[in-house]
Amino acid sequence: MSKNQPFKQLIEKRHIEDIGRSVFSSPGKDIPAGIVVFLVALPLCLGIALASGAPLISGLISGIIGGVVIGAISKSEVSVSGPAASLSAVVLVAINKLDSFEIFLLALFIGGLLQLVFGLLKAGLIADYMPTSIIKGLLAAIGLILVFAQIPYAFGVKEDSEGMDFTTLMTTGFPDFNQVVQSFSPGAVFLTIFSLALLIFWDKTFLKKIKLFPPFLMVVILGVVINTIFKFLLPAFYLDGIQLVNIPEVDGWSSVITFPDFGAIVSFQVWTYAFTIALIASIASLLAIEAADNLDPHKRRSPPNRELVAQGIGNSLAGLLGGIPITSVIVRSSVNIEAGAETKLSTILHGLLLTASVLFLSSVINQIPLASLAAILLVVGYKLASISTFKSMFNKGLSQFIPFVVTVLGILLTDVLLGVLIGTASSVFFLLRGNYYNPFFIEETSKSNKKRSIRLELSNEVSFLNKPAIKRTLWNLPHKSKVIIDATFSSYIDRDVLGILNDFQNTFAKENEIDVNVIGLQESYKPKSDIKVETNVLLPKKELITPQDVLDYLQDGNKRYIDGNLVSRRFRNKELLDFIKDAPLAVVINCIDMREPLNMLLNTGIGDLIPLKAAANLLDKNLIQTSEMACSFQGAKLILLLGNNKNRLIKHALIQQVKNPENPISFLLESAFHSGVYAVDELKENNLNELTDKITLFNLTLSRSKILKESSWLNEAIQSGKVGIATAFLDRKTGAIQFSILEENLVP
Repeated sequence: MSKNQPFKQLIEKRHIEDIGRSVFSSPGKDIPAGIVVFLVALPLCLGIALASGAPLISGLISGIIGGVVIGAISKSEVSVSGPAASLSAVVLVAINKLDSFEIFLLALFIGGLLQLVFGLLKAGLIADYMPTSIIKGLLAAIGLILVFAQIPYAFGVKEDSEGMDFTTLMTTGFPDFNQVVQSFSPGAVFLTIFSLALLIFWDKTFLKKIKLFPPFLMVVILGVVINTIFKFLLPAFYLDGIQLVNIPEVDGWSSVITFPDFGAIVSFQVWTYAFTIALIASIASLLAIEAADNLDPHKRRSPPNRELVAQGIGNSLAGLLGGIPITSVIVRSSVNIEAGAETKLSTILHGLLLTASVLFLSSVINQIPLASLAAILLVVGYKLASISTFKSMFNKGLSQFIPFVVTVLGILLTDVLLGVLIGTASSVFFLLRGNYYNPFFIEETSKSNKKRSIRLELSNEVSFLNKPAIKRTLWNLPHKSKVIIDATFSSYIDRDVLGILNDFQNTFAKENEIDVNVIGLQESYKPKSDIKVETNVLLPKKELITPQDVLDYLQDGNKRYIDGNLVSRRFRNKELLDFIKDAPLAVVINCIDMREPLNMLLNTGIGDLIPLKAAANLLDKNLIQTSEMACSFQGAKLILLLGNNKNRLIKHALIQQVKNPENPISFLLESAFHSGVYAVDELKENNLNELTDKITLFNLTLSRSKILKESSWLNEAIQSGKVGIATAFLDRKTGAIQFSILEENLVP
């Protein structure tokens, strides 16, 4: 990126540069991952179609479109799209209400077009505002759902076991343990335990050296092999029928594709369901890609608007060909990431394999035990909802933990979309609560029997959310107190807050005899759209190795001060102590006339500088020894002699000299007088300012020479380059400091 290129243009470019990897950059990881995702997606496509009340083949059609079409268009590297479980209830109701599957397809087609419009209108920005606690809660809830949903497949529970399926077991509270155990299939239990052991201990044994077959793929292959062995050697353990993957046989695409009924395009119900599908599918996809990016080891960012465009095209195509709604799916995406996928090649490959399985491989795929797939999903589910995840969120505080738990429970008790909305509502509560308590910094600067002085510093941005806290604080200030309201560091203050400040100053404060002083407040504020990025970045402290590095650091710091790039610093005592553990950078010797804070003028950190004071910048033996100790004992690398213009001490001494020329010359002026900088009889009141600065510069040079002459240690350290010495001159009007070059190898 060019240095002159505005940062705002870079981040707002319509066509963001693709910084992702080439699709074929990691085939060794992507191909096995694609196979694993295909094996997991296959039964899910069929199951979601069944739950939606749609033909089973429609789930496979949507799986193919989600993998091949959306995978090719989307910029997400690891997200995998397919039939949407979050929309299965909507689809079931829509098919019944619209009287035919063909009319429903029309609603899906229109919904896809609406999603496409959402993407073009850049509605994907909603994903950027989703709190991390909600994303973590979504992932944990999906993990728990995965674990619970796989239990019947893991134990091989047969639906024909006296009419008792897994749903019945869950709702009736396991009335008869023996009956439950008798419904288990020993072969499924063995395969589940074997597969879990293989997945858990894979990286802890020699098996991790096998790169060609990742653990997920190995579990599936061994599952087929072991079940085949069961068939011939241990028939009681053999799994068949509903305990295996079941793909319907297809004679050709002409017998599969179903077209929408465009004759119902004027139906209000069609458009209602179209909008519902578009809205839920868009939100679900945005949440899913945000979650996938969160799981991505490389932490790549998927463009949300591009994802909406891809999902819109995919759903329109699904509506045209006889599919069901598609979204980015967390289950497939998490499996994809766990299997080691690096690029979207795995996503596209899984779609191609779904296509091949429909046309050619149904007899082979139908040999895979569901118990093997269940073991994979159990591991994925546990990683999403592990105990460490809950502990981590708890350690972040209640403001993070409560929305996280609420999201988990909301999803488990309702559905994905409603659960996320409930969790977001709880997160908004903590956001409002945080804004209520943190819009300003307040301190009592003095307290006496007559009047209490209070300082209130407003935050960088003060919104309408901060109104209650500010009003409560101002209206509770003591009677006859003095208050300073500091808005110096506020870049934006909402109009409502400005109104409160005006009411307080002009009405409440006057009626309660409160002395108000408002500083730094502008008449109006506008939200800033321009983003200013400083290109001259300060060197990190660890790189400040030489005296020249330190001098450059201080010069850059003063430039930042002039440009207004300062940050208000507030620290408690313990935090201050953390900053003074490192060695100081420089000793700064300035005049007692100069009271400007050095940390602000030089924009340095806490403890970076050791400030010393000398009247008129004239050093004595004690100050020179102190400077030596600061360098030899404390490790400072630079001595900076800092003077300032319009030095009032020197000017006062000159004025007294003009008024009483017969009086002895002040010690502040004596050295300059004896060196010939000025003569007493030449003093005039109209040239005192110029002469004041001239004497200050002379004193700086004199003090530098005295340091070299009177401290042999500093002289040697400066000549060797271990310590540097420089002079500087502050213009008090502008805040700019003129630095001398760093002088080395000096001989006094």
